Amino acid sequence: MNRAFIWITRGVYTFFGLVFVSVVAFKVFQPVQVLPRIRLGPGYWLLDQDGQRLTNEDMRGKVVLYSFLYTRCPGDCYGIVPLLQKVQVQGPQIMGDIPFAIVTITLDPAHDTPEVLKAYAQQVGAQPGLWYFATHPDPKRLKLIVGAGFGVWYEPQPDGSVRFAPRYVLVDGWGIVRGDYKYETIASTEERILRHLGVLAEEIQNSQGSAKLAYEAAHFFLCYAP
Repeated sequence: MNRAFIWITRGVYTFFGLVFVSVVAFKVFQPVQVLPRIRLGPGYWLLDQDGQRLTNEDMRGKVVLYSFLYTRCPGDCYGIVPLLQKVQVQGPQIMGDIPFAIVTITLDPAHDTPEVLKAYAQQVGAQPGLWYFATHPDPKRLKLIVGAGFGVWYEPQPDGSVRFAPRYVLVDGWGIVRGDYKYETIASTEERILRHLGVLAEEIQNSQGSAKLAYEAAHFFLCYAP
């Protein structure tokens, strides 16, 4: 009786010891990395460069990189345009069969009409169906979408320019924000976005079966990609 109890006790301690070691090893070595589930992305409706209504529900099922600018922004607009041009080329290659889109929301609705947006999209080489330009005709509504929804600060100026803080927001197919890029780190914003697209693509591709457990564990233990 006592011997059986001892063996059972040892077995229980061994089991929990192995579980503890496994948990520590997973946390330390991070065999799987993920992007955090930051918050739910905002709901919205906008008008795109074709004058068509564009909503967050239209983007459901797609990984979307949101960016913000205005067409009269001087030069390359804080490097936003060159970055998006590279993401337009490399993003679909990284995502493979996973639907991907870029949505650039302009901050000057009085000037950036659908006709202006269409000309600007052609100027920067935006691929139709991949890279959308859009805005909301009501400045107050646009402020709610961009400011409260995406957390982007901007302020129209008397001379027609717009002061704003460059920012990119990555949203997955479920409408959850997975990346928020508002300042440079050791790695450039461009490098981080492209790397994070790869991390997210791997998670989506392995979101079925037993592999899903590893990714959920990575979320639980905060194994976030840098």
